[in-house]
Amino acid sequence: MQFSSRKLLTIGHSYIVPLNRRLANEMARISGSDWDITIVSPLALKGDLRPLQLRQDQDDRCVLEGVSMRWQQSTHVMMYHDRLREILQQKWDLVHCWQEPYVVSGGQVARWTQPKTPLVYFTCQNNPKSYPPPFNWIETYSMQRAAAWIYAGQTVANTLKQRRHYDLPTRHIPHGVDVELFAPDLAARQKVRQQLEWDTGDVPVIGFLGRFVPEKGLELMMRSLDQISQPWRALFVGTGGMEADLRSWGARYGDRVRVCTTVRHDQVPHYLNAMDLLCAPSQTTKSWREQFGRMLIEAFATGIPVIGSDSGEIPYVIGDAGIVVKEKDQTAWVQAISMLLNDPDQRNVFSKKGLDRAHSTYSWSVVARQHLEFFDSILERSNSLMSLY
Repeated sequence: MQFSSRKLLTIGHSYIVPLNRRLANEMARISGSDWDITIVSPLALKGDLRPLQLRQDQDDRCVLEGVSMRWQQSTHVMMYHDRLREILQQKWDLVHCWQEPYVVSGGQVARWTQPKTPLVYFTCQNNPKSYPPPFNWIETYSMQRAAAWIYAGQTVANTLKQRRHYDLPTRHIPHGVDVELFAPDLAARQKVRQQLEWDTGDVPVIGFLGRFVPEKGLELMMRSLDQISQPWRALFVGTGGMEADLRSWGARYGDRVRVCTTVRHDQVPHYLNAMDLLCAPSQTTKSWREQFGRMLIEAFATGIPVIGSDSGEIPYVIGDAGIVVKEKDQTAWVQAISMLLNDPDQRNVFSKKGLDRAHSTYSWSVVARQHLEFFDSILERSNSLMSLY
């Protein structure tokens, strides 16, 4: 007897970036003919650095559907046009929504998914919040419609399992990293350092990757570097409102500090390779704590030792593969950075541990397989429930 492929629809804003489609493409590769996978992505987004346009990539293994968006000023209110409704009216065995269930677009997916089709959300919300209307109504509606949900980390589970309507089948599956793209690369290291007009000497480079905003701990990092007596250079890669503050501070150190705001996503591995250690000094606020820390697993895969604060999910992501420091303990930050600057052998130890953790826990092949196994279990459960009627 010949079986037809099951049809999976996966929807997400982030799919507009080809690298972020690696999850769906890896699921397609692993599943072979078992799953027929279609990706829904925005046709265009404003983007943090520059406008983004959906384009087919040579590595895409899935059908790619573009849908226009409106109200892009905020991810909370951003909406899909009716083309998504048309797509969701087709026959799907399972719909996977890589968006929060309380945002407007997440509610659209719940409303337009056919009643008998299992709907699975992927959520990163790890901060206890009381949403105002209409977002609390959207969350309730979405989770009542959902068949299951996936959480990115332990702090997400600790937060959401206490909320109403989340008593559904669930699974912990982390974000993934492309361990082929993010990998140790001596040539890239040398090329970037030459572009930055740094020699290839022994002065270690302390790196930061992410948004230039207060909650990412840039003020703490600058104050900590001010107190470090050993030779160092600092490389900041990202963009955000604190750019002027960073440049003003960096001007005091001349060519020892570089602030790079035009690095494309596909160039990030090269800039990580130019670093000797990565700092992630995230600072918890009343409304935010680090949800995951993708820069950590990208550094792991590149063989770069990491120091992270104990904000949100960071300690769980790092495990024993790096150093975790109390987020507001500046003395401890100075000590941790100084220790790694002084000890190349210890940097090598953490480099190897990070590489092992990236490949065993966070590689897309591992993460994609976990998704498929969970989807299989949801379909088995759904079929069992239907057989009772």
